Amino acid sequence: MPDVVFYDRKKNWLFLVEAVTSHGPMTPKRLVELKALLKNSKAGLVFVTAFPSRAEFRKHMADIAWETEVWLMENPNHMVHFNGDRFMGPRS
Repeated sequence: MPDVVFYDRKKNWLFLVEAVTSHGPMTPKRLVELKALLKNSKAGLVFVTAFPSRAEFRKHMADIAWETEVWLMENPNHMVHFNGDRFMGPRS
């Protein structure tokens, strides 16, 4: 399981958050593992990596999976989206 799980009941979204300092970033391999673990979930899955700083984010940027989100503790009101055609939310 990821470090933190949040559920948005109104949107039926499950936010799966990895703290980079504990497990590392949300990599393509980790994305596959979590999707397999939650394959029966009726909620949409949103994958997030949490970083303490931009400096730490830069160290791991090349490893972050597409179709995921990045949150930075030093800029908590903003997200970095690795989603291409989508701003935020689960993918079908």
